[in-house]
Amino acid sequence: MNAAEDTDMALTLLHTADWHLGKRFRSFSPDQELRLTRARLDVVGRILDLANSRNVDAVLCAGDLFDSPSPDPEWWEGVLAEFQRRDWSRPVLLLPGNHDPITPRSLYHPSHAFRSGLPAYVHVVDEDGFELEIGTHTGRKAVVIANPCRSHAGQSDLAASLPGRAPGDERIRVGLVHGQTFDIEGNQTNFPIARGIAEARGFDYLAIGDTHAFREVEPDAKVPTVYPSAPEATNFGEQDTGYVALVFFPRDRARRALIERERVGRWTWREATCRTMAELRTLRADENLRKTVLRLRLEMRVPLTEYDEAERILTELRGSLSASPRVGVLVDDRSGLRLAMDEALDFEQELPEVMQSVVRRLREKAESEPELAERALHHLYTLVHG
Repeated sequence: MNAAEDTDMALTLLHTADWHLGKRFRSFSPDQELRLTRARLDVVGRILDLANSRNVDAVLCAGDLFDSPSPDPEWWEGVLAEFQRRDWSRPVLLLPGNHDPITPRSLYHPSHAFRSGLPAYVHVVDEDGFELEIGTHTGRKAVVIANPCRSHAGQSDLAASLPGRAPGDERIRVGLVHGQTFDIEGNQTNFPIARGIAEARGFDYLAIGDTHAFREVEPDAKVPTVYPSAPEATNFGEQDTGYVALVFFPRDRARRALIERERVGRWTWREATCRTMAELRTLRADENLRKTVLRLRLEMRVPLTEYDEAERILTELRGSLSASPRVGVLVDDRSGLRLAMDEALDFEQELPEVMQSVVRRLREKAESEPELAERALHHLYTLVHG
């Protein structure tokens, strides 16, 4: 049964992390960078809208919501506006992570305008052993217990230092920390989270953030420990991003919490190499490119008759003053686009002898300076065939 359709639930949470608001994308052009940074703010609204539509009891934000502890005002003002336009009673918990730790100068400090402007339903985890009771209206008491990051790096296990379950405590207990788990082989851990710590500390669910892929750590464990993923990817090569976790707690305490991942991201980061014109034409026809960050590499040799078409397709993908781009953000490497010299020069027979001589010299020049010679041959071909 789909967990959302199981009505015998005592509590429902939305768990998110790693928004990285204000992250800079300096390897892109200024307009592309703006598009990507704005996408990170847009997804916050979709996350909160999802929380409302699914009527969750609380929203847990497990750290690195901002890419730095003191982001530019446009980023925290945008998030603040998203919170302020909602008249909610459901609590939202903001956990400082290692990218946005709580410090005297961070936006989580009580003196900062972001913190002071938050509505009453938004709670900042600003102390060790922070506790907040949630879900009291369901008839089943629950509590979130959390530890914040206070620096960019550390070797303390923030989950292990959370208080354990006291005798007679029958509440649903949810742990909330930011850090790296043991299950990524060869990974240098930052704020390490020990194996089995969720069950050892008497939790029913451990909400964590840091790595950007959706992953349930120890999927066979009695207590789920979950990374919800970054809601929008931050780089090429990231897998399983674009989600939040919906967490359902059955009324029967013997049953394990149920986890569903829900997609909220709109952007896909993709790398592609085209080696033939057929592959380049297929890429142009892809209707999903408008919300794609595409790193495109051309490794192809084409005759002069198709060289112009290749250039036109690249222009369509990139966009121009007269046409919108087909790709949301394009980074293209066309250094591997070459003329097929043995197929490209039949047109020289149409030329006067003096021009044939120019073509022959350019053909020889292609051995030492291929790009210069190819551009010249292409220009000459264009002039001849108008």
